[in-house]
Amino acid sequence: MSLRERFGTDVLLTGWGHSPFGKLTDETLESLIVQVARDAIDASGLEARDIDEIYLGQFNSGLLPLGFASSLALQVSDDLAGTPATRVENACASGSAALQQGVKSLLAGTAKAVLVIGAEKMTHAPASVVGAALLGADYESAGTESTSGFAGLFATTANAYQDRFGSVSDVLGSIASKNHHNGMANPYAQLHKELSVEFCRTVSDRNPMVADPLRRTDCSPVSDGAAAVVLTTAPVTGAATAPVRLAGFAQANDFLPASKRDPVAFAGSVAAWNGALAMAGVTVDDLDLAEVHDCFTIAELILYEVMGLAPRGKGAIAIEDGSVYRDGRLPVNLSGGLKAKGHPVGATGVSQHVVAAMQLSGTAGEMQLPGARRAAVHNMGGLAVASYVSVVESV
Repeated sequence: MSLRERFGTDVLLTGWGHSPFGKLTDETLESLIVQVARDAIDASGLEARDIDEIYLGQFNSGLLPLGFASSLALQVSDDLAGTPATRVENACASGSAALQQGVKSLLAGTAKAVLVIGAEKMTHAPASVVGAALLGADYESAGTESTSGFAGLFATTANAYQDRFGSVSDVLGSIASKNHHNGMANPYAQLHKELSVEFCRTVSDRNPMVADPLRRTDCSPVSDGAAAVVLTTAPVTGAATAPVRLAGFAQANDFLPASKRDPVAFAGSVAAWNGALAMAGVTVDDLDLAEVHDCFTIAELILYEVMGLAPRGKGAIAIEDGSVYRDGRLPVNLSGGLKAKGHPVGATGVSQHVVAAMQLSGTAGEMQLPGARRAAVHNMGGLAVASYVSVVESV
Protein backbone atom coordinates (compact mmCIF):
# COMPACT_ATOMS: atom_id res chain seq x y z
CA MET A 1 0.00 0.00 0.00
CA SER A 2 1.43 3.37 -1.03
CA LEU A 3 0.78 6.78 0.48
CA ARG A 4 -1.65 7.53 -2.33
CA GLU A 5 -3.62 4.35 -1.64
CA ARG A 6 -3.61 4.92 2.11
CA PHE A 7 -4.73 8.55 2.09
CA GLY A 8 -6.57 8.78 -1.23
CA THR A 9 -4.44 11.61 -2.59
CA ASP A 10 -1.11 12.19 -4.25
CA VAL A 11 1.72 14.21 -2.75
CA LEU A 12 3.98 15.45 -5.53
CA LEU A 13 7.28 17.31 -5.52
CA THR A 14 6.37 19.64 -8.36
CA GLY A 15 9.12 22.29 -8.47
CA TRP A 16 12.33 22.95 -6.61
CA GLY A 17 15.21 25.33 -6.11
CA HIS A 18 18.69 24.93 -4.65
CA SER A 19 21.45 27.41 -3.84
CA PRO A 20 25.15 26.63 -3.83
CA PHE A 21 26.35 25.39 -0.43
CA GLY A 22 29.47 26.85 1.17
CA LYS A 23 30.77 30.10 2.58
CA LEU A 24 28.34 32.53 0.95
CA THR A 25 29.57 35.84 2.31
CA ASP A 26 27.42 37.92 -0.06
CA GLU A 27 24.20 36.16 0.95
CA THR A 28 21.94 36.64 3.96
CA LEU A 29 19.40 34.24 5.37
CA GLU A 30 16.73 36.36 3.70
CA SER A 31 18.40 36.43 0.28
CA LEU A 32 18.92 32.65 0.35
CA ILE A 33 15.30 31.99 1.30
CA VAL A 34 13.94 34.36 -1.35
CA GLN A 35 16.20 32.94 -4.07
CA VAL A 36 15.30 29.27 -3.61
CA ALA A 37 11.62 29.97 -2.90
CA ARG A 38 11.29 32.00 -6.10
CA ASP A 39 13.09 29.31 -8.09
CA ALA A 40 10.85 26.56 -6.69
CA ILE A 41 7.63 28.47 -7.40
CA ASP A 42 8.77 29.34 -10.92
CA ALA A 43 9.76 25.72 -11.62
CA SER A 44 6.43 24.41 -10.31
CA GLY A 45 4.41 26.24 -12.95
CA LEU A 46 2.39 27.96 -10.21
CA GLU A 47 2.14 31.62 -9.29
CA ALA A 48 2.93 32.94 -5.82
CA ARG A 49 -0.79 33.52 -5.22
CA ASP A 50 -1.37 29.76 -5.67
CA ILE A 51 0.68 28.83 -2.58
CA ASP A 52 -1.63 27.92 0.30
CA GLU A 53 0.94 27.49 3.06
CA ILE A 54 4.67 27.89 3.75
CA TYR A 55 6.96 25.91 6.05
CA LEU A 56 10.54 27.01 6.78
CA GLY A 57 13.05 24.57 8.25
CA GLN A 58 15.76 26.42 10.20
CA PHE A 59 17.70 25.35 13.29
CA ASN A 60 19.31 28.73 14.14
CA SER A 61 20.00 27.88 17.83
CA GLY A 62 21.54 31.31 18.32
CA LEU A 63 23.50 31.45 15.07
CA LEU A 64 21.54 34.55 14.07
CA PRO A 65 19.86 37.19 16.25
CA LEU A 66 16.64 36.94 14.23
CA GLY A 67 14.72 34.06 15.75
CA PHE A 68 11.48 34.70 13.90
CA ALA A 69 12.14 34.05 10.22
CA SER A 70 8.92 32.40 9.06
CA SER A 71 7.64 35.35 7.02
CA LEU A 72 10.87 35.96 5.09
CA ALA A 73 9.55 33.90 2.18
CA LEU A 74 6.80 36.46 1.67
CA GLN A 75 9.54 38.73 0.30
CA VAL A 76 9.28 36.70 -2.92
CA SER A 77 6.05 38.42 -3.90
CA ASP A 78 3.40 40.69 -2.44
CA ASP A 79 0.94 38.02 -3.65
CA LEU A 80 2.08 35.89 -0.70
CA ALA A 81 0.69 38.41 1.80
CA GLY A 82 -1.59 36.62 4.24
CA THR A 83 -0.22 33.15 3.44
CA PRO A 84 0.27 31.08 6.61
CA ALA A 85 4.00 30.64 7.22
CA THR A 86 5.57 28.62 10.03
CA ARG A 87 9.17 28.02 11.07
CA VAL A 88 9.89 24.40 11.98
CA GLU A 89 12.88 23.28 14.08
CA ASN A 90 14.10 19.78 14.89
CA ALA A 91 17.88 20.21 15.01
CA CYS A 92 19.68 18.92 11.90
CA ALA A 93 16.41 17.38 10.69
CA SER A 94 14.61 20.74 10.56
CA GLY A 95 14.35 20.60 6.75
CA SER A 96 12.64 17.21 6.69
CA ALA A 97 10.48 18.24 9.64
CA ALA A 98 9.26 21.20 7.57
CA LEU A 99 8.63 18.97 4.58
CA GLN A 100 6.58 16.48 6.58
CA GLN A 101 4.49 19.31 8.01
CA GLY A 102 3.77 20.38 4.44
CA VAL A 103 2.86 16.83 3.51
CA LYS A 104 0.42 16.62 6.41
CA SER A 105 -1.28 19.86 5.35
CA LEU A 106 -1.90 18.33 1.93
CA LEU A 107 -3.15 15.07 3.42
CA ALA A 108 -5.44 16.97 5.79
CA GLY A 109 -6.98 18.80 2.86
CA THR A 110 -6.19 22.23 4.25
CA ALA A 111 -3.82 23.01 1.35
CA LYS A 112 -3.31 21.97 -2.25
CA ALA A 113 0.04 23.68 -2.77
CA VAL A 114 2.68 24.09 -0.06
CA LEU A 115 6.06 25.79 -0.29
CA VAL A 116 8.74 24.13 1.87
CA ILE A 117 12.07 25.85 2.43
CA GLY A 118 15.17 24.82 4.34
CA ALA A 119 17.83 27.44 5.04
CA GLU A 120 20.75 28.18 7.32
CA LYS A 121 23.46 30.85 7.58
CA MET A 122 26.41 29.59 9.62
CA THR A 123 29.82 30.58 8.26
CA HIS A 124 29.70 34.16 9.57
CA ALA A 125 29.82 32.90 13.16
CA PRO A 126 33.04 32.07 15.08
CA ALA A 127 33.76 28.38 15.57
CA SER A 128 32.91 28.68 19.26
CA VAL A 129 29.44 30.04 18.45
CA VAL A 130 28.78 27.36 15.84
CA GLY A 131 29.95 24.67 18.24
CA ALA A 132 27.73 25.95 21.04
CA ALA A 133 24.74 26.22 18.70
CA LEU A 134 25.10 22.64 17.51
CA LEU A 135 25.62 21.34 21.03
CA GLY A 136 22.22 22.79 21.82
CA ALA A 137 20.91 19.61 20.18
CA ASP A 138 22.51 17.36 22.79
CA TYR A 139 20.94 16.64 26.19
CA GLU A 140 24.18 16.35 28.15
CA SER A 141 26.29 18.98 26.33
CA ALA A 142 23.82 21.82 25.78
CA GLY A 143 25.14 25.00 27.39
CA THR A 144 28.59 23.58 28.07
CA GLU A 145 31.95 24.36 26.50
CA SER A 146 33.57 21.78 24.24
CA THR A 147 36.68 21.79 22.08
CA SER A 148 35.39 19.01 19.83
CA GLY A 149 31.65 19.83 19.61
CA PHE A 150 29.40 17.35 17.86
CA ALA A 151 32.47 15.63 16.39
CA GLY A 152 33.28 14.57 19.93
CA LEU A 153 29.82 13.08 20.36
CA PHE A 154 30.03 11.08 17.14
CA ALA A 155 33.58 10.07 18.08
CA THR A 156 32.06 8.50 21.19
CA THR A 157 29.72 6.57 18.90
CA ALA A 158 32.64 5.53 16.69
CA ASN A 159 34.58 4.31 19.70
CA ALA A 160 31.57 2.38 21.01
CA TYR A 161 31.28 0.77 17.57
CA GLN A 162 34.98 -0.12 17.57
CA ASP A 163 34.79 -1.59 21.08
CA ARG A 164 31.97 -3.83 19.93
CA PHE A 165 32.92 -4.68 16.35
CA GLY A 166 36.53 -3.70 15.65
CA SER A 167 38.42 -0.82 14.03
CA VAL A 168 36.61 1.50 11.64
CA SER A 169 39.48 3.79 10.62
CA ASP A 170 39.97 2.40 7.12
CA VAL A 171 36.31 2.07 6.20
CA LEU A 172 35.56 5.63 7.35
CA GLY A 173 38.32 6.83 5.04
CA SER A 174 36.73 4.94 2.16
CA ILE A 175 33.32 6.52 2.86
CA ALA A 176 34.85 10.00 2.93
CA SER A 177 36.71 9.44 -0.34
CA LYS A 178 33.57 8.06 -2.02
CA ASN A 179 31.52 11.08 -1.06
CA HIS A 180 34.20 13.54 -2.13
CA HIS A 181 34.32 11.78 -5.50
CA ASN A 182 30.54 11.97 -5.85
CA GLY A 183 30.52 15.63 -4.84
CA MET A 184 32.72 16.49 -7.83
CA ALA A 185 29.65 16.03 -10.05
CA ASN A 186 27.38 18.23 -7.90
CA PRO A 187 27.40 21.90 -8.96
CA TYR A 188 25.89 22.90 -5.58
CA ALA A 189 28.51 21.11 -3.47
CA GLN A 190 30.73 23.03 -1.07
CA LEU A 191 33.77 20.78 -1.41
CA HIS A 192 34.85 20.13 -4.98
CA LYS A 193 37.99 18.23 -4.19
CA GLU A 194 38.90 14.67 -5.10
CA LEU A 195 40.51 13.01 -2.08
CA SER A 196 42.08 9.56 -2.26
CA VAL A 197 41.18 6.75 0.09
CA GLU A 198 44.73 6.81 1.41
CA PHE A 199 44.57 10.52 2.17
CA CYS A 200 41.25 10.16 3.99
CA ARG A 201 42.53 7.22 6.01
CA THR A 202 45.73 8.94 7.11
CA VAL A 203 46.21 11.53 9.85
CA SER A 204 48.35 14.38 8.56
CA ASP A 205 48.84 18.13 8.80
CA ARG A 206 46.18 18.50 6.08
CA ASN A 207 43.93 15.89 7.65
CA PRO A 208 44.31 16.23 11.41
CA MET A 209 42.51 14.21 14.04
CA VAL A 210 39.47 16.19 15.20
CA ALA A 211 38.15 13.76 17.81
CA ASP A 212 39.73 10.33 17.80
CA PRO A 213 39.03 8.34 15.61
CA LEU A 214 37.39 11.04 13.45
CA ARG A 215 39.71 13.01 11.18
CA ARG A 216 38.84 16.23 9.39
CA THR A 217 37.79 14.20 6.34
CA ASP A 218 35.27 12.34 8.52
CA CYS A 219 33.40 15.56 9.38
CA SER A 220 30.92 17.57 7.31
CA PRO A 221 31.78 21.27 6.93
CA VAL A 222 30.10 24.36 8.35
CA SER A 223 27.95 25.75 5.53
CA ASP A 224 25.54 28.39 4.30
CA GLY A 225 22.77 27.46 1.88
CA ALA A 226 19.12 26.88 1.14
CA ALA A 227 16.79 24.64 -0.83
CA ALA A 228 13.05 24.71 -1.50
CA VAL A 229 10.34 22.50 -2.96
CA VAL A 230 6.70 23.02 -3.88
CA LEU A 231 4.41 20.17 -2.87
CA THR A 232 1.08 19.69 -4.65
CA THR A 233 -1.71 17.15 -4.78
CA ALA A 234 -1.87 17.11 -8.58
CA PRO A 235 0.48 17.73 -11.52
CA VAL A 236 0.75 21.34 -12.67
CA THR A 237 0.61 22.33 -16.31
CA GLY A 238 3.70 24.33 -17.16
CA ALA A 239 6.01 22.79 -14.55
CA ALA A 240 9.64 22.81 -15.60
CA THR A 241 10.10 19.07 -15.01
CA ALA A 242 8.03 15.97 -14.46
CA PRO A 243 6.83 15.75 -10.84
CA VAL A 244 8.13 13.20 -8.35
CA ARG A 245 5.73 11.28 -6.10
CA LEU A 246 6.14 10.83 -2.35
CA ALA A 247 5.36 7.13 -1.88
CA GLY A 248 5.99 6.85 1.84
CA PHE A 249 7.30 8.78 4.82
CA ALA A 250 7.93 8.32 8.53
CA GLN A 251 9.39 10.05 11.55
CA ALA A 252 10.64 8.45 14.74
CA ASN A 253 12.24 9.98 17.83
CA ASP A 254 14.55 8.26 20.27
CA PHE A 255 15.15 9.27 23.89
CA LEU A 256 17.21 12.43 24.38
CA PRO A 257 19.45 11.31 27.29
CA ALA A 258 22.36 9.27 25.97
CA SER A 259 21.95 6.82 28.84
CA LYS A 260 18.63 5.69 27.33
CA ARG A 261 20.02 5.06 23.84
CA ASP A 262 22.31 2.38 22.41
CA PRO A 263 24.90 4.63 20.69
CA VAL A 264 25.35 2.34 17.70
CA ALA A 265 21.77 1.11 17.23
CA PHE A 266 20.25 4.27 15.73
CA ALA A 267 16.92 2.83 16.84
CA GLY A 268 14.92 5.87 15.73
CA SER A 269 16.44 5.67 12.26
CA VAL A 270 15.53 1.98 12.08
CA ALA A 271 11.92 2.75 12.99
CA ALA A 272 11.67 5.62 10.49
CA TRP A 273 13.32 3.58 7.73
CA ASN A 274 11.03 0.62 8.23
CA GLY A 275 7.95 2.84 8.53
CA ALA A 276 8.59 4.76 5.32
CA LEU A 277 9.37 1.66 3.27
CA ALA A 278 6.29 -0.10 4.67
CA MET A 279 4.05 2.84 3.71
CA ALA A 280 5.55 2.84 0.22
CA GLY A 281 5.14 -0.93 -0.05
CA VAL A 282 8.77 -1.47 -1.07
CA THR A 283 11.97 -3.04 0.22
CA VAL A 284 15.55 -1.83 0.01
CA ASP A 285 15.94 -3.92 -3.15
CA ASP A 286 13.34 -1.74 -4.89
CA LEU A 287 15.42 1.41 -4.40
CA ASP A 288 17.80 2.84 -7.00
CA LEU A 289 19.64 5.28 -4.73
CA ALA A 290 19.64 6.79 -1.25
CA GLU A 291 20.60 10.17 0.18
CA VAL A 292 21.49 9.71 3.85
CA HIS A 293 22.61 11.88 6.75
CA ASP A 294 26.40 11.49 6.80
CA CYS A 295 27.18 14.41 9.12
CA PHE A 296 30.11 12.22 10.14
CA THR A 297 31.32 9.15 8.26
CA ILE A 298 30.53 6.89 11.23
CA ALA A 299 26.87 7.83 10.76
CA GLU A 300 26.87 6.63 7.15
CA LEU A 301 28.57 3.39 8.19
CA ILE A 302 25.89 2.63 10.77
CA LEU A 303 23.16 3.63 8.32
CA TYR A 304 24.32 0.88 5.94
CA GLU A 305 23.26 -1.51 8.68
CA VAL A 306 20.04 0.40 9.41
CA MET A 307 19.10 0.10 5.72
CA GLY A 308 19.83 -3.62 5.66
CA LEU A 309 22.77 -3.42 3.28
CA ALA A 310 24.92 -5.27 5.82
CA PRO A 311 24.42 -7.14 9.11
CA ARG A 312 24.94 -5.35 12.41
CA GLY A 313 28.60 -4.71 13.03
CA LYS A 314 29.52 -5.45 9.43
CA GLY A 315 28.68 -2.20 7.68
CA ALA A 316 32.14 -2.22 6.09
CA ILE A 317 30.89 -4.97 3.78
CA ALA A 318 28.76 -2.43 1.89
CA ILE A 319 31.89 -0.46 1.02
CA GLU A 320 34.14 -3.46 0.45
CA ASP A 321 31.76 -5.17 -1.99
CA GLY A 322 30.95 -1.92 -3.80
CA SER A 323 27.25 -1.90 -2.88
CA VAL A 324 27.11 1.82 -2.08
CA TYR A 325 29.14 3.12 -5.01
CA ARG A 326 27.59 4.60 -8.18
CA ASP A 327 27.54 1.23 -9.95
CA GLY A 328 26.60 -0.78 -6.87
CA ARG A 329 23.46 -2.35 -5.44
CA LEU A 330 22.31 0.92 -3.80
CA PRO A 331 24.37 4.04 -4.56
CA VAL A 332 24.51 6.19 -1.43
CA ASN A 333 25.00 9.95 -1.46
CA LEU A 334 25.55 10.54 -5.16
CA SER A 335 25.27 14.24 -4.29
CA GLY A 336 28.40 13.99 -2.16
CA GLY A 337 26.27 13.81 0.97
CA LEU A 338 26.64 16.24 3.82
CA LYS A 339 30.33 15.37 3.78
CA ALA A 340 31.07 17.03 0.42
CA LYS A 341 27.85 18.87 -0.50
CA GLY A 342 27.88 20.69 2.84
CA HIS A 343 25.56 20.84 5.84
CA PRO A 344 23.70 24.12 6.32
CA VAL A 345 21.69 22.54 9.08
CA GLY A 346 18.11 23.64 8.35
CA ALA A 347 18.60 23.25 4.60
CA THR A 348 19.90 19.69 4.59
CA GLY A 349 16.64 17.73 4.65
CA VAL A 350 15.06 19.80 1.89
CA SER A 351 18.28 19.61 -0.15
CA GLN A 352 18.27 15.82 0.11
CA HIS A 353 14.74 15.70 -1.28
CA VAL A 354 15.62 18.12 -4.08
CA VAL A 355 18.66 16.17 -5.28
CA ALA A 356 16.64 12.94 -5.11
CA ALA A 357 13.88 14.60 -7.16
CA MET A 358 16.46 15.74 -9.69
CA GLN A 359 17.63 12.15 -10.08
CA LEU A 360 14.11 10.78 -10.52
CA SER A 361 13.10 13.49 -13.01
CA GLY A 362 16.24 12.94 -15.07
CA THR A 363 17.54 16.47 -14.42
CA ALA A 364 20.55 15.73 -12.19
CA GLY A 365 23.15 16.59 -14.83
CA GLU A 366 26.55 15.04 -14.12
CA MET A 367 25.14 13.48 -10.94
CA GLN A 368 22.50 11.58 -12.92
CA LEU A 369 22.15 7.85 -12.28
CA PRO A 370 20.74 6.45 -15.53
CA GLY A 371 17.29 4.92 -15.16
CA ALA A 372 16.75 6.02 -11.54
CA ARG A 373 13.08 5.53 -10.63
CA ARG A 374 12.90 5.29 -6.83
CA ALA A 375 14.97 6.80 -4.01
CA ALA A 376 15.05 7.04 -0.23
CA VAL A 377 16.03 10.06 1.83
CA HIS A 378 17.21 9.82 5.45
CA ASN A 379 17.70 12.92 7.63
CA MET A 380 18.32 13.01 11.37
CA GLY A 381 18.56 15.55 14.18
CA GLY A 382 21.00 15.19 17.04
CA LEU A 383 22.80 11.90 17.51
CA ALA A 384 20.08 9.85 15.77
CA VAL A 385 17.44 11.32 18.12
CA ALA A 386 14.97 12.65 15.51
CA SER A 387 14.91 10.57 12.33
CA TYR A 388 12.97 11.19 9.11
CA VAL A 389 12.78 8.96 6.05
CA SER A 390 10.99 9.50 2.72
CA VAL A 391 10.56 7.23 -0.27
CA VAL A 392 10.12 9.13 -3.52
CA GLU A 393 9.53 7.77 -7.01
CA SER A 394 9.12 8.82 -10.61
CA VAL A 395 5.59 9.41 -11.82
